[in-house]
Amino acid sequence: MISPSGHVPARLDPRLVFQTRGRLEPEEPALQIAIDEYLRLRGPLDWPHPFFEFQRFGIRTLASRDRLLLADDMGLGKTVQAVAALRILFHRREIEDTLAVVPAGLISQWQGALREWAPELRVSTIRGSATDRAWQWRAHVHVFLTSYETLRSDLTDNPHSAPRRRNWGVALFDEAQKIKNRETELARACKRVPRQRSWALTGTPLENRLDDLASICELVTPWRDGEPAVRFSPGPALLEHHSGIQLRRRKADVLRDLPAKSLIDVTLQLTSAQRETYLQAEREGVFRLHQLGATIRITHVLELITRLKQICNFCPQTGESAKISDLTERLATLVAEGHRALVFSQYADERFGAARVASEIRDFSPLAYTGALSTQERDDLVTRFRREPRHSALVLSLRAGGQGLNLQEASYVFHFDRWWNPAWERQAEDRTHRLGQRLPVTVYRYLCEDTIEERIDEILRSKQALFDTVVDDVSLDLPRLLTQAEIFGLFGLRVPR
Repeated sequence: MISPSGHVPARLDPRLVFQTRGRLEPEEPALQIAIDEYLRLRGPLDWPHPFFEFQRFGIRTLASRDRLLLADDMGLGKTVQAVAALRILFHRREIEDTLAVVPAGLISQWQGALREWAPELRVSTIRGSATDRAWQWRAHVHVFLTSYETLRSDLTDNPHSAPRRRNWGVALFDEAQKIKNRETELARACKRVPRQRSWALTGTPLENRLDDLASICELVTPWRDGEPAVRFSPGPALLEHHSGIQLRRRKADVLRDLPAKSLIDVTLQLTSAQRETYLQAEREGVFRLHQLGATIRITHVLELITRLKQICNFCPQTGESAKISDLTERLATLVAEGHRALVFSQYADERFGAARVASEIRDFSPLAYTGALSTQERDDLVTRFRREPRHSALVLSLRAGGQGLNLQEASYVFHFDRWWNPAWERQAEDRTHRLGQRLPVTVYRYLCEDTIEERIDEILRSKQALFDTVVDDVSLDLPRLLTQAEIFGLFGLRVPR
């Protein structure tokens, strides 16, 4: 009987190893066969497509080490490399089980990758009610696939809780930047997973500060239940350890034939109504900040920044938008030429965000992808966009659609508003600028002249270089990156004493 997870929970004989062309046979393990032999297109295993050389190196490295931070650029196939390495390890009988922890929105993508690149591996997807999850954890399979949220719920202080009952052959964490804050319950749960091998996949291991990197390095360390927890602190020792466990390749270095990506900053003037509303909101907001005196906090400043950024999207009084006017004109030209586009906004709502943008460009039959959709609705929407060219644009909220999706059908990207986290923006762009893209990718980034958008952009540009010496692709988070003096200085304020 097929389970709700979509896989058959068949009993796995621990003596079984994968033999010729991927069949399961009770033979002796073929450890003497070199990993490279398995990677040949006509070797012992069938592969649906040949690997790039950099992917072969990544698979070899994953399969031969007990800890690895795979930090390739987005779009280079980290998922495929991990699945291929798992398949080889099972074939060589070096592992008996794997726990793959991924963002909830990527479960379908991982199911597809496992079916395509390791079809003989049995998979149990852990989700649903507590009753369903209980039997899903007991299934006799090779790969247990679950979300971060489910792992956090099911891993308890009880050493017999399902994720702690095994010493996993491999514990794999996709988009591992989710556990960057070591003080969260989620990070603590992930690090308490018993694991012989630990792999972390992320294109942005450093998002805001070295503590983020320290937390991920703690995760990329094999651990047995009962052992003392590993802890790293920012400093030279952390950087040295990091250099020894990270494998990172950039698209520009390994995919010289990948179509180019062009970044174009579009600076616009607010409409007259927007400008009037913006200036009034800024005057009143700064006045209130001054009135707070010694009680002022950074959150008060951030609230004003958000309000001003939203006005840069749409005037709350008239609905006017310089960005929409420009976007509509550009889309008309692109669609006439046969192109399609992705439009990202950090907001999802119907007043200032993705839902509003989709409504304003309805002549192009857009689809809107936001966190309000269920996992199934998101999957169905992406399928519609891929299969129905009449949908000329896909409008996505950055948080919901900025990671994990493969959307090579579009070759133009618009950042309707700037998320002050450049790595999130790059991940969003790489939904289309990735393997399988045949056209040059053009990215437009909107910025309103003489507004808070322009002021913050100037500061962030000066900050980016400070992080590039540690990891060449980092993200920046406004309240963490800027000093208090810089945040208050955006409005000519002094830090309260």
